[in-house]
Amino acid sequence: MFLRSHSRLRRAATAVALGVGLIAVPATPAVAAPTSPATANAAAAGLRSYLVITAPNNTGGAKTAVGANGGTVYASYDAIGVVVAHSAAADFAPRMRAVTGVQQVGATRTTDVPAAAANPAIPAAPAQSTPTAAETARADMTQIGADQAWAVNPGSPTVTVGILDTGVDDQHYDLKANFVAAKSASCAYGRLDTRAGAWRPVGDHGTHVAGTVAAARNGKGMVGVAPATTIAAVRVAEPTTQMFYAENTICAFVFSGDMGFKVTNSSYYVDPWLFNCPSDLDQAAILEGVRRSVAYAEGKGVLNVAAAGNQNYNLAAKTTDTSSPDDSTPVSRPVTTPCLSLPAELPSVVAVSSITSSNTKSSFSNYGTDKVFTAAPGDNVYSTIPGGGYGAMSGTSMASPHVAGVAALLAAADRTATPAALRAKLAAQADDLACTDSRCAGTTAKNNFFGEGRVDAKEAVGAPTGTGPSFENTTDVPIPDAGAAVTSPITATGVAGTAPATLKADVNITHTYRGDLVIDLIAPDGTAYRLKNSSSSDSADNVIASYTVAAAAGETANGTWKLQVRDIYSSDTGFINSWKLTF
Repeated sequence: MFLRSHSRLRRAATAVALGVGLIAVPATPAVAAPTSPATANAAAAGLRSYLVITAPNNTGGAKTAVGANGGTVYASYDAIGVVVAHSAAADFAPRMRAVTGVQQVGATRTTDVPAAAANPAIPAAPAQSTPTAAETARADMTQIGADQAWAVNPGSPTVTVGILDTGVDDQHYDLKANFVAAKSASCAYGRLDTRAGAWRPVGDHGTHVAGTVAAARNGKGMVGVAPATTIAAVRVAEPTTQMFYAENTICAFVFSGDMGFKVTNSSYYVDPWLFNCPSDLDQAAILEGVRRSVAYAEGKGVLNVAAAGNQNYNLAAKTTDTSSPDDSTPVSRPVTTPCLSLPAELPSVVAVSSITSSNTKSSFSNYGTDKVFTAAPGDNVYSTIPGGGYGAMSGTSMASPHVAGVAALLAAADRTATPAALRAKLAAQADDLACTDSRCAGTTAKNNFFGEGRVDAKEAVGAPTGTGPSFENTTDVPIPDAGAAVTSPITATGVAGTAPATLKADVNITHTYRGDLVIDLIAPDGTAYRLKNSSSSDSADNVIASYTVAAAAGETANGTWKLQVRDIYSSDTGFINSWKLTF
């Protein structure tokens, strides 16, 4: 299930689609609710899919046993010891578990295999339109400094990011220049399909993700985090249901390793179980099969990035799952910490939580100590959709490709960097974010909401930061409760020319319930630049943050700058402790 919604992920997405003409803002999900797999055509009554796990490169005996026990081999990933088998025999799994050399066996679905698995259709190529709107600096890109990174290093075509998703529109105006068909494929149903066009979309999601990673910088539409990076599509989702089953996922990660991708992005969890528990024989096989495929890709030099999920759930304190299995009838079941959401919770996967434009945790984003690695913007993200269009979507699905894009920038700067080295660089260069409500635990440097912090594209490429003259005001200024705005002045002198795009304002404000505060930087000519909006849900105390004010570039540097703060709600008070301006 892809991670684009607030409650049930795919099924409650927010999207605004903009194509050739004006398309109405939908009040319901932009992608139609998937057809229930129970209504999908079955290849045969009761035909189910299984993972048969053996030692790596030792699948021969298991393949023979599959046929002897009422099944057929649909696909095999010998290097990791995983066979995908189909069988209508009710006792297939227990019989196969008794075969010598077979380590685990598990059903991957709770419904029948679709008839289309026997001869998958190639999705139609979407009809295209050409954008006319000029590129503008999108809020998510300025928030992570991508707009400043592009001038230094827009990425490299020698770095390929694999979009493991619903497929990608390879002919989209903003994607076609960076798309590589030779490294793209479909893994729907669990078997590799490299026919031309097999990677094409069965939904909007994958194309939107691809644009965030690497939409070209061509003067129209929008720009991705790494606009000179190569992208490949591996379609994991099945048509109609848009399910991401374990066998599909295993195929995708093995293919990613074999194709030499430097980074993959997985904005989904493996269906039908939100969490796979090792105490369940079927789910234990799913855990092991997907774990091996992810490890295989990493062993081939791939950094795997994944969305943390959209249930607003503490992944480090699991108790109950009410949404699984999502391909038949969900039931309420107890879950514990060893039960994992795949692939995000696997070791070495870079799990990404979502933040708002105000650097608070998105209302839908999952969290958890040592579960979230880093954070990125995921609210109302504007990107490409099939057919040459553009739209806004929200979810950790939208946050994750920002991180994949930054990882691509890091890889472009150092093509020899290992996945471990890229993870370390992502952590070291992330911008620390303080806790934003009482559920948050940890320090500003690392916590369960944001992990290592907000990803930083600007620092990833070594773009200059504010290192010029700095001026500071340490005089306390009381902030009246629900009163008029107050200001703290700084007079800059001796600075040549105008303010740079790297102008930085460091703010230290003591105030209970900081969501009450609206903060602006006022330039000498009176122009206001918003640093922070109010938020009724941000109950944490104090504002200790650094803001890069790129929009102020070109303002006359010398003169009196002011930090303006207003408390717009009652009951909480505080004061400006200090602030500093660095040119």
